[in-house]
Amino acid sequence: MVTLQNIGFHFGGRYLYQDVNWQIYEGQRIGLVGPNGAGKSTLLRLISGDYTPNEGTINKSNDCTIGFLNQDLLSIEYKQSIYEVAVEAFKDALDLEKELNELYLKLETDTSDEVLNRLGIVQEKFEALDGYNVKHKTEQVLEGLGFATKDLSRPFSEFSGGWRMRVLLAKILLKQPRLLLLDEPTNHLDLPSIEWLETYLRDYKGAVIVVSHDKFFLDKMINFTAEVAYGRLTLYPGNYTFFLSSKAEREELQQRQFDNQQQFIKQQERFIERFKAKASKATQAQSRVKQLEKLERIEAVQTADSRINLNFKAARKSGKVLKKFSGLHKSYPSNPILTNAHGELERGDKIALIGANGKGKTTLLRIIAGIESYEGELETGYQVEQSFYAQHQLEALNVNNEILAELDRLGSGKTEAEIRTLLGCFLFTGEDVFKKIKVLSGGEKARVALAKCLIEESNFLLLDEPTNHLDMQSINILIQALNNFDGTVLFVSHDRHFIDEVATKIWWIENQELKEYPGTYQEYLVYMETRKASDKQEDLAQKTIQTQQKNNKPKAETPVNDNTALTKKLNNALSNLEAEIKQINKEKEAIESWLADEKNAQKTNEIAQKSSEYSNIQSKLELKNVEYEKTFEQLMELDN
Repeated sequence: MVTLQNIGFHFGGRYLYQDVNWQIYEGQRIGLVGPNGAGKSTLLRLISGDYTPNEGTINKSNDCTIGFLNQDLLSIEYKQSIYEVAVEAFKDALDLEKELNELYLKLETDTSDEVLNRLGIVQEKFEALDGYNVKHKTEQVLEGLGFATKDLSRPFSEFSGGWRMRVLLAKILLKQPRLLLLDEPTNHLDLPSIEWLETYLRDYKGAVIVVSHDKFFLDKMINFTAEVAYGRLTLYPGNYTFFLSSKAEREELQQRQFDNQQQFIKQQERFIERFKAKASKATQAQSRVKQLEKLERIEAVQTADSRINLNFKAARKSGKVLKKFSGLHKSYPSNPILTNAHGELERGDKIALIGANGKGKTTLLRIIAGIESYEGELETGYQVEQSFYAQHQLEALNVNNEILAELDRLGSGKTEAEIRTLLGCFLFTGEDVFKKIKVLSGGEKARVALAKCLIEESNFLLLDEPTNHLDMQSINILIQALNNFDGTVLFVSHDRHFIDEVATKIWWIENQELKEYPGTYQEYLVYMETRKASDKQEDLAQKTIQTQQKNNKPKAETPVNDNTALTKKLNNALSNLEAEIKQINKEKEAIESWLADEKNAQKTNEIAQKSSEYSNIQSKLELKNVEYEKTFEQLMELDN
């Protein structure tokens, strides 16, 4: 579909890539990854045709249509409603529908063969484009991306940048191009919308290339990984987790080969140095010189190691309870947010506040921070010193300061070297630290504000979407910092990898009530799956009762609970599940082994099939593990 041959591209004499070759096939879902500044977004622009390579060629098949989601789209202004903007994806069908309506009107006064023939032709074309389902498809995608039905008629101009980007994403998805290019599509999505997009893209018939820092998202939807680093493009079959494993193995092998070659070179050089002046050995020495000149040198492994030791210590220790609230009420006109919410934050808690947008996550965060009005009781504990990071904190930056000076003025007592290390973690290196705040982009200002929040040595951090403008390396560094932090953290995030690595408790808002799960994100997911399964059983039981009542049938007596029989049944179920999980793991390992075998690297079609099988097996394994946990919990309840 698309072929890149010997591509070279440079800015100001510095090459981003050289001799890049890449064949993109139908049905591939590719994650484009690499360190910040490696040129991921630039490569998407080269493929889309926005940029022209300095060297090499990019060839596309005649039927290759491209849809490209990028931040530049936000500069486009629309006066229509968001539905009207999205439905423009079906322009051909809309034009035919308009002509159909005109022909129907014409038929009232003109029933000639010419009009009837034209009507038949237009109807056939309209049906071929599935024109009668245009409205349904548009609404389905917009609502999948988080829009309420009542919002579809609202003007595009009324929405914030993040919501506008969702509309533009919907428009691109509805066009169904043969090749879909997505640059950080999850940045403006909440968890339900990300999960919807994962499912949509997994079933997408064309090819997809996505740049994302969301590890969970990549693991769920891609079947290939393309890494851009140090001017090269390296392809790996499989999802992001498999890529990390394969890359580690490849780098370990390369490093061993490099070390062995370096040892060989040193031995030859010692021989040459020792015998070059000795007549009897001069010929051998010269032969080894030529041998070294012809030797194809193995490069040392280059890595952007994110294991940087960052420790943020609170200046003072807080009391055991930092915040305690009860009877919290908050609502906006015709939009209740919280009703009788209660909760408590204890020293050392790391709590993730998750859920769909519009449920009140940021509002609750602002209430706890003391910058949002509310009804109810909110108590602050002893010696609590808090730092709040959110997008509005950018306004508190002194735009005339240099970045380094902005952090230094906080009086944290850290040395310039320590501050530079911190700034390096947030992608400000070398001379970048002397840039004025006023010349920074919105994302760069956000990273400065986050660095300020972490350096203040408060014992309570409130973070609203802290990973939005960070790459994977910086996210991993932030995870390390927060895990080593001896204070308390409450954060809102849609990045499931970040939540999974940091949170020790999960909060979410349901029916205007605050709910808590006292465990990790993975445990929370198992709990929610079990709860959904239980709710389905209850719904089924309720429907059965209603059906019996409707048919005037007496309700069947509940059989006497035989704990012995039930225990035996559950034990058998556990044994069967263990066997199934063991077999699924064997199948998973077999596919991993096949994908890791270099002999299969060129079997593109088989790789796509194996990667799809791998994703299905992972999903199957997750479901079986959830079922196992549920069965095990039932067995434990009986034992108690």
